[in-house]
Order: sequence, then C-alpha cells, then structure tokens
Amino acid sequence: MSDAIRFDHVAYRTRGFAIEGLSLAVPTGSIYGFLGPNGAGKTTSIRLMLGLLPVGAGAITVLGRKVPAELPVALAATGYVPERPHLHPFLTVAESIDLHAAFHVRFDRRWAGELIREFRLAPDRPLARLSKGEMGKLLILQALCQQPELLVLDEPTDGLDPVVRRDVLSAVVDYVAERQATVFISSHLVHELERLCDWVGVMDQGRLVTEMPMEHFKNGIKRLRLRGPTERLAEAPFAVLSRSAKEPESAVWVVDRWEARMTEWIDARGVAIDRVEDLDLEEGFVERLRARREVARA
Repeated sequence: MSDAIRFDHVAYRTRGFAIEGLSLAVPTGSIYGFLGPNGAGKTTSIRLMLGLLPVGAGAITVLGRKVPAELPVALAATGYVPERPHLHPFLTVAESIDLHAAFHVRFDRRWAGELIREFRLAPDRPLARLSKGEMGKLLILQALCQQPELLVLDEPTDGLDPVVRRDVLSAVVDYVAERQATVFISSHLVHELERLCDWVGVMDQGRLVTEMPMEHFKNGIKRLRLRGPTERLAEAPFAVLSRSAKEPESAVWVVDRWEARMTEWIDARGVAIDRVEDLDLEEGFVERLRARREVARA
C-alpha cells in the first residue's frame, strides 16, 4: 500500500462553504503537514476522511479501505485527536484512559502508565480541572496508546505553551520512529511543522493549493533580485508568484519551482541576478497563498 490516505476528486458542500475536486495523497510512513489558514477546509477534510461528514462526490480511502463502506476497519487502526476536546469532564484521568482502552483491543496500558508519568498527569485529577495543556497531553496519550497505524491530529498544539508543544510533538516523533506509523497533522502554525513533516499540503478556501515533499516546498521558492530588462523573461521555466520594481532597471521577484540551473537561463537573456534569497517556510506559505488568491480573483 503506497498511500495511507487518498482523496480523489472529493466534493462537499454546505451553506457558505464548499470543497471542490480535492485530490491528495499521504504516503505511508510519512508525517504529512496539512497547512492552511483558519477556515480553509482542513477540519472539514478530516471529518470527511473519518466518515463524520458525507462525501458529496469523489472517493476517499484510508489505510487501503474505502470510506464509508469499510470505515470501521480503517478506524480500528486510526488514532484521532480532534480540534476540540471531546472527553467527559466528570471522569478522572485514569477513568478516561480506562474508558478509551475498552474500545481498542491493542491499547497498551503499560505504555499509558509511562506516558502519564512522562507527561506529569495526575491519574486521580478530574478532567474538568485539567489545564488546556494537560488535556492536550491526555488526548495524545490516548491516541498513541491505541498503537495505531495512522495518527490524525487536528490542530493538536493550538493554544498550548511552548513546553507542552515540545512534549506532545516529541512523543509523536518518537512513536513514528519506533512504529513506522503515518501521521496526518493539520495546523495553521506553519513554523511548528517545518522540522516535523516530510510532506506538506496547503489548503485555501476549500481547495488544495499545493502538495509536495517538505524539502521541495522549502527549497523551491526564492526571492530574486534582478537587474535588466525583465520583460525578456517571459515563458520562464519557474512560476512567478509576485514581482515589484525598485527602479526602472531593477526588480524583485518571488518565484516557485526554482532550480539552481535556472540562473543560466536568466543570464542568457541579458538579465543579471544580484542575489538569490531563501524564504523561510512561513514566507513561502504566505506567498503561495497570495499568488493563488490573485489568480482566483483574476
């Protein structure tokens, strides 16, 4: 099985929002970052994947199983941390873990005990008295101890302090390294996923803007400082996301799909490159979204 998750031309429509023709592929064993601004359709896509919303058109498979026809088999091997906690506040930490374990035959109680100590959770504390960070740790603990083949995490560290975020993400990375599991992690915190993910997909306004290995996403976008007649650079072998003129013979372009050999192509047209600058992940994310929205408006 090459892909842990596949969307093929999936559509879903509700009042005021639509997903149209969504196709994506999450390689088995990858950590896939699902990025996008709030309201882009990330949580809706996850709910479609997990059978919580009906697909209007297209097809979804999870762990090689069709959704919704074979959903129970897929969900048995899937750990899920939702955007909003769904646990019963009147239970204690230990009671919540016991309840969760009752539904998962592979639940590792020994490991749960280790994570309780590692995450510094009090077993007898009622969930109603947990901080947001403690609740986030408990949700991750329960999902990990299912020993899933697939972890689906919807904004798992949103609103958590840096120390808690580090603890949560470290536990996920350790699990993937040990079990070769697949992780699908949704977030609008772009910088957080830069060192974590090896694949990235970007959603905006219900559509997939781009999908590629993280290294290509980071290294393929550059800021070029140019001198000369840039009109000669029509039909360039890279995508121009934005351009601004500093002086009549000077311009700054942000480009995508850049490769080092393309400097020769520009030189051959009588345009000089003063500098090729790297953009960090967040800058690249913003530039791609801006370019996509300008095309949509046009």
